[in-house]
Amino acid sequence: MAPPVQSQRLPPPSQPSGKGEVGELKTQLRQLAGSRAPGAEDLKRELYKKVISYMTIGIDVSSLFSEMVMCSATSDIVLKKMCYLYVGNYAKVHPDLALLTINFLQKDCQDEDPMIRGLALRSLCSLRVKNLVEYLVGPLRTGLQDSNSYVRTVAAIGALKLYHISPSTCIDSDFPVALKALMMHDPDAKVVASCLSSLQEILTLEGSASEEASKERELLLSKPVIYFLLNRIREFSEWAQCLVLDLVSKYVPSESSEIFDIMNLLEDRLQHANSAVVLATINVFLHLTISMADVHQQVYERIKAPLLTLVGSGSSEQSYAVLSHLHLLVMRAPILFSSDYKHFYCRYSDPSYVKKLKLEMLTAVANESNTYEIVTELSEYAANVDVLIARESIRAVGKIALQQYDVNAIVDRLLQFLEMEKDYVTAETLVLVKDLLRKYPQWSQDCIAVVGNVSSKNVEEPKAKAALVWMLGEYSQDMLDAPYILESLIDSWDEEDSAEVRLHLLTAVTKCFFKRPPETQKALGAALAAGLADAHQDVHDRALFYYRLLQHDVSVAERVINPPKQAVSVFADTQSSEVKDRIFDEFNSLSVIYQEPSYMFIDKEHRGPFEFSEDIGALASGASPDNSVLPSQRVEASDNDLLLSASEKEDNRGTATNGSLSYSAPDYNGSSTALVSHSPSSTVNTAAVSGAPPTASISQPIIEIDDLLGLGPVMTTTPTPALKLNSKTVLDPATFQRKWGQLPIALTQDYSLTAQGVASLTSPQVLLRHMQGHLIQCIASGGQPPNFKFFFFAQNSEAPSGAGFFLVECLVNTSSSKAHVKVKADEARLSQDFAVLFQSALEKFGVS
Repeated sequence: MAPPVQSQRLPPPSQPSGKGEVGELKTQLRQLAGSRAPGAEDLKRELYKKVISYMTIGIDVSSLFSEMVMCSATSDIVLKKMCYLYVGNYAKVHPDLALLTINFLQKDCQDEDPMIRGLALRSLCSLRVKNLVEYLVGPLRTGLQDSNSYVRTVAAIGALKLYHISPSTCIDSDFPVALKALMMHDPDAKVVASCLSSLQEILTLEGSASEEASKERELLLSKPVIYFLLNRIREFSEWAQCLVLDLVSKYVPSESSEIFDIMNLLEDRLQHANSAVVLATINVFLHLTISMADVHQQVYERIKAPLLTLVGSGSSEQSYAVLSHLHLLVMRAPILFSSDYKHFYCRYSDPSYVKKLKLEMLTAVANESNTYEIVTELSEYAANVDVLIARESIRAVGKIALQQYDVNAIVDRLLQFLEMEKDYVTAETLVLVKDLLRKYPQWSQDCIAVVGNVSSKNVEEPKAKAALVWMLGEYSQDMLDAPYILESLIDSWDEEDSAEVRLHLLTAVTKCFFKRPPETQKALGAALAAGLADAHQDVHDRALFYYRLLQHDVSVAERVINPPKQAVSVFADTQSSEVKDRIFDEFNSLSVIYQEPSYMFIDKEHRGPFEFSEDIGALASGASPDNSVLPSQRVEASDNDLLLSASEKEDNRGTATNGSLSYSAPDYNGSSTALVSHSPSSTVNTAAVSGAPPTASISQPIIEIDDLLGLGPVMTTTPTPALKLNSKTVLDPATFQRKWGQLPIALTQDYSLTAQGVASLTSPQVLLRHMQGHLIQCIASGGQPPNFKFFFFAQNSEAPSGAGFFLVECLVNTSSSKAHVKVKADEARLSQDFAVLFQSALEKFGVS
């Protein structure tokens, strides 16, 4: 009897041969390739696991590519998954090796097991090698017609991957048409959702270049497609439901009955356990009823309960996301949420970011009926161990005080904070008491009696110290020790690091001098001397201004520095209504979480250097690193701003770009481009000659000031048209690019540059700042001498929001001294008037 045949024994993968671990793996994989010995599959698994673990930690195992492919000829699905993972990781880095995988992947795409077919097709599409695109079309087309829903789902996503590798191949192979047909007829909800996702992305990306794709994208928003998806929405997964709801939110019903049909169909989605589905449904409701005021308010009432339920359930992160959306709704309709204020009370277990948002919401919903309860609750938070929350709670009390009529109890609460003897509590309270006195001067006696007991030595924070100094100067007649406290602060002038405090100190001691001259004269002299010697330009200028004003006439100085104050009725909001509306339009997105429009954190213009595609070209951002060129200017108000009326402040904001003005007069030799003074006794800004950027436009109010300064009238060669530009216009790059592609060219003009203009254009930022001073903003610029390219925009001040824009392309060649300008306009009839304004602005820069 013959002895039994002994099975071939293979060395285990853990026994290295001394040639290095990767080399040993290569040898063992080669031995196992094609082996059918018992236990071979298990050994392959161990080797594959080791290769994948090496790859995961960053060890280069690409040298095993051919051995891994040879060992992939197996029916073990676990081995195939690991092999596909390996191949997908190294195919893009080693495209020449990826060719080795095509045969076995195509073979697996025809396997009997649908799981293997799907995995092979997914891996084939994940190779992302442009040279292998021709091998993808056949398997993808077959996969879209496969009998198994998993394979069809993979094929639908694979079509999108093909588009990213080669858009032309995807479009020419009619995959968008096949995807739409599959979406409308496939019985499986996962396949429908995958087709919709791929089709949306393909048509969105292709729509900017193809009119046909743009029409197909619009057909996705047709009534048959929307109703088909809505009728099947309960079959979809949560992700797919959000996808469908996002599409529905963009649908514009033809009649009001459709709106109610859609809302009735989606009513049960408001009770869904997933917060993303609930928020997506709310987004649909809000956008469908935005033009129906009564129904819109009913929608607020209906969505309130689901949102409040979600806030109290789930993780802190989910609560914050839902609270952010609820906060947006509260800001738009606070009265509807005023009775639910207790839902916004902070819980001990809430993280700081949730507590901070709840404090903002308590501030927003406060009114006469609930103020006492809310302020009582906020006062408890002032003693919180979390300093950030304690500060925010005090600010919340102050904000409520500033928006209420009956502030008796609130003022008492604030003054009690000053008795807590905590530095940060005292600091925040002083700032709020200052604002409170600006709005309610009648409370000065009660407030000053308590503030007078606060020692200036215990106040270290600059804003708090500045607030205390302001009160010492404003109410020095009611505070016996005011001159002496100010004198002690002036004695420590050199130790004060904050320029804000030093500026307030100059103003306060001057005001105190007008009310109590004998006690303050010495302190005033010391303050002026210290201010004149101060290295900070603003402090030095204010001290010099006060000194010369006092030297000229003390009574005039008093009228200028310490005029009768009027109560501030409304404090400026940090966000404009236009920005809030823009955020509301982007409901259920990151814009609500960040509390700013999407272009602020998506577009590169607002994050650093950026580039436009298509005809706008590769241009660097018009915004300079020092933020001196911005789409809209923000002007920080100081105490002296109280001397100006609201209209004067608006005029200043319209003409000043960085807080300073440059005055210059023309040379009267017939040239209107070289700005030089005729008066020998005047000091003239020669910015336009030297190439330094002018910092303000020379509009009519400035001309009058120039006359007072003896600089003579400003002459221009171009008459000023009746068109007025918006000083606060904002236009995001995506809208600019869309408008630029849609609008026809209204007019084209050529200009010749003078030598002064060429000399001034040392960099794009010089022209940007100049044009911005004329209310013409730059959205993109770039180039190097001699070629520069700019894209400007401006807006008619009388046009409604989102309309009345003028778009300009300006090509400058400094070697030929030519400027070529194209103008596109929402209102073509005003394009000539705008061209006059644009030419006038260029003339002042040195272009004729």
